[in-house]
Amino acid sequence: MGTIANHSTFTSVFKSDLSYSKHIADVVLLHAKPPTIWKSRSLCLQPASMSFTQITSSNGFPPLEDRSNSSFELQPADYSLHVGAATSGSRRKTKIVCTIGPATSSRDMIWKLAETGMNVARLNMSHGDHASHQKTIDFVKEYNAQFQDNVIAIMLDTKGPEVRSGDVPKPILLKEGQTFNFTITRGVSTEDTVSVNYDDFVNDVEVGDILLVDGGMMSLAVKSKTTDTVKCEVVDGGELKSRRHLNVRGKSATLPSITEKDWEDIKFGVDNQVDFYAVSFVKDARVVHELKGHNADIHVIVKIESADSIPNLHSILSASDGAMVARGDLGAELPIEEVPLLQEDIIRRCHGMQKPVIVATNMLESMIAHPTPTRAEVSDIAIAVREGADAIMLSGETAHGKYPLKAVKVMHSVALRTESSIQSNEAYPGKLSPHRSHMGEMFAFHSTIMSNTLNAPIIVFTRTGSMAILLSHYRPYSTIFAFTNQERIKQRLALYHGVMPIFMQFSNDAEETFSRAIKLLLSKGHLLEGQHVTLVQSGAQPIWREESTHHIQVRKVHG
Repeated sequence: MGTIANHSTFTSVFKSDLSYSKHIADVVLLHAKPPTIWKSRSLCLQPASMSFTQITSSNGFPPLEDRSNSSFELQPADYSLHVGAATSGSRRKTKIVCTIGPATSSRDMIWKLAETGMNVARLNMSHGDHASHQKTIDFVKEYNAQFQDNVIAIMLDTKGPEVRSGDVPKPILLKEGQTFNFTITRGVSTEDTVSVNYDDFVNDVEVGDILLVDGGMMSLAVKSKTTDTVKCEVVDGGELKSRRHLNVRGKSATLPSITEKDWEDIKFGVDNQVDFYAVSFVKDARVVHELKGHNADIHVIVKIESADSIPNLHSILSASDGAMVARGDLGAELPIEEVPLLQEDIIRRCHGMQKPVIVATNMLESMIAHPTPTRAEVSDIAIAVREGADAIMLSGETAHGKYPLKAVKVMHSVALRTESSIQSNEAYPGKLSPHRSHMGEMFAFHSTIMSNTLNAPIIVFTRTGSMAILLSHYRPYSTIFAFTNQERIKQRLALYHGVMPIFMQFSNDAEETFSRAIKLLLSKGHLLEGQHVTLVQSGAQPIWREESTHHIQVRKVHG
């Protein structure tokens, strides 16, 4: 069995009152790699407001030898990340969200997507029914039940208040300069007129507005309107098919963010313990509070895709559990040149609030029909990774595309390669510092500093997921192995940058639990015998401690 021996050189303990630190119930381990060299020398690691003290057996760990007079300084080998291909043993930190659809809804394809790199399965409630989505949920849960250290989270994406054109018996060819009409009268489909599903459509549009079909694949200028019809001139033509999505440039429809169908779908998700709910067309924070009031356990990912959401961005993100940059509708309602700037801004805001953020739409759109991506799409993925997105998303590429597995492989390899190019002196979204009055943040920050210094993965034991999320926020260069005894926490942590969740029951004996964790990591090749391990314990709700004493230990792993 893998064990952790006390390192004979260094032990430090930070002690502080934790009355202001909430929801942190974790233990953190960091392990160092063999090239690390230890040299005796004067050391000063503690913040000015903290002091070193000897660990006693009352905190759940065996007493350690006092080495306060023999401090040391780390003399690391050159551990800068090379500007070269990512190695086969590298782990991707940026997560991949795959939309499940007709091309990938079988058990076999879900397994293959997971093995290829999928971290989150997205259920698009705009398509399919509850029966088809139930099968997907069951397949994902079956997959999760078979693996201790692999997990796929489930995200339900609501349809929202979409404005769509009506059914047409065959595609209608629209030519530049042609007159074409939209009517609120249901069931109309002629060569020059088609119905829409939104009764206030006539009231919402004005003469001079630009109407976009499918995010701009076609566009029409509004020339006049009657009580039930909007008359347009085709600017950019194409084939108008059934149920096409309609936007007005710079405007949002005056529809509720959550429709009756959405409430039915959300109830379906709650009944199936879905991990995240991506809510479409969120305009303000009220809809998030409404959902949270309905069920406090609902984790809301707000989709930023409405022009009306931009002025309320801070309050929306503050109320949410995360965000999705839904660039399709966002680029339809706002000038397209604003989208890259908004993407960067939303990622930065989410990171500052410790919220996960997903970049979505058109990332590998060409791979719906082609086996290789465009070079611009590859750059798009790389930019999202370098900006610090927690996750990047595939939509039609995996839902109905011809090459779903190849699309995931491309996204995986581009993300991994981009991560490997980020030098050790670079931070993803910018330099961060912990909140001085929050002990949990202080320890996550200093654990990250130690991890980066040792070039070592982090191991965190958690029942709430809080410390793993804090560590993810500080973007350590190495993987965060998050051991938890809660299945729901394991699944939700799958979305967070750099976190590899692992389910494991905790015993009352801390050393026995650590030994089982180390044995698992050794068996998977994540650790090697003889490596050093730095153990950090932090939290107001201790798993094994009898008091809120914070400490960092250096130990050595034995097989």
